[in-house]
Amino acid sequence: MAKPTVVVGMSGGVDSSVSALLLKQQGFNVIGMFMKNWEEEDDGVCPAALDFEDVVNVCNKIGIPYYSVNFVKEYQTQVFDHFLKECLAGNTPNPDILCNREIKFQVFLEKALELGADFLATGHYCQNLLLNGRQCLVKGKDPQKDQTYFLHAIKEQVLDKVLFPIGHLEKAEVRRLALEAGLVTATKKDSTGICFIGKRNFKEFLSKHLQYEPGNFETLDGKVIGRHSGIPYYTIGQRKGLAIGGAGDAWFVVGKDLVRNVVYVEQGALHPALFADELIAKDLTFIGDLPRQFPFQCKTKIRYRQLDQPAVIESIENGKVHVRFLVPQRAITTGQSVVFYNDEVCLGGAVIESVGATYHARNKQLSQELVAVD
Repeated sequence: MAKPTVVVGMSGGVDSSVSALLLKQQGFNVIGMFMKNWEEEDDGVCPAALDFEDVVNVCNKIGIPYYSVNFVKEYQTQVFDHFLKECLAGNTPNPDILCNREIKFQVFLEKALELGADFLATGHYCQNLLLNGRQCLVKGKDPQKDQTYFLHAIKEQVLDKVLFPIGHLEKAEVRRLALEAGLVTATKKDSTGICFIGKRNFKEFLSKHLQYEPGNFETLDGKVIGRHSGIPYYTIGQRKGLAIGGAGDAWFVVGKDLVRNVVYVEQGALHPALFADELIAKDLTFIGDLPRQFPFQCKTKIRYRQLDQPAVIESIENGKVHVRFLVPQRAITTGQSVVFYNDEVCLGGAVIESVGATYHARNKQLSQELVAVD
């Protein structure tokens, strides 16, 4: 009996190339599909066109048909417009997470199913395993490449239609398989950074799409120590690009005031203002059932590549989740995601909306109360 038809999302990279190769070797009816999400050319050369050339080369080598689909309009309205809105609001959005939820595993999946596919496969380093009769999102074998952080917003029912062929492999093994098969992408460098910005300067790119006003860098005590280029260009914990001189430790962004157009900075990587132990997050996605009892203890990440951190979900109300960390976290950033884990299983996540009082603020309040008592 012939195996099912699988559409593989082909990016022109080694991971999706090997995903298609493995599925072909396993006897699936494999179709390669390249997704174009961005129109802009870079220095007169369209990176998407170059990536598609690699897709064509790989598909011909493997012996599978290939197609290209254009989701530029959908990406603009469902991902990029949201990215700009969040930047203007002083947040630091993660467009890759939104792209996975809205484009790759919704619009792209729907297109694959329309073409008669039984499954969509991608080159992500994660696994979907059947545990206790339910599909679960599980970390990839390679801890340095695990991408469940970016996929936490996928619905459980979507996982029923998705395959992750390389989730059980380490990156070195993926490259070895590509070399043995003679794939042109075997030694191709991995893409990094935000997809629509690529290697371009972030400030230069953002300035073409957003209106911004320069303002002051201030300490938390109100001392003006420099000028910033515009609030959207800065994120909590940022050190590079501040152009603040002077003696002593390096300066770090510790806060923002949109009303006054101020970026707050303090000296020292371990300044108390950079640390907090609780947050509120919105747009909650839980893969499976929500916890029935609170507090609910689990592990979390507030950024990609972070080691799992012990935390407690104190409550979930109206789609918002209150998270308390057992160990204070550095540079919790609104707009980024907090993602929940039970050992290797990704439980879901939410978008950070607000951060609890920093230790600097608490200590300051305590000192004021002591002065008042005296």
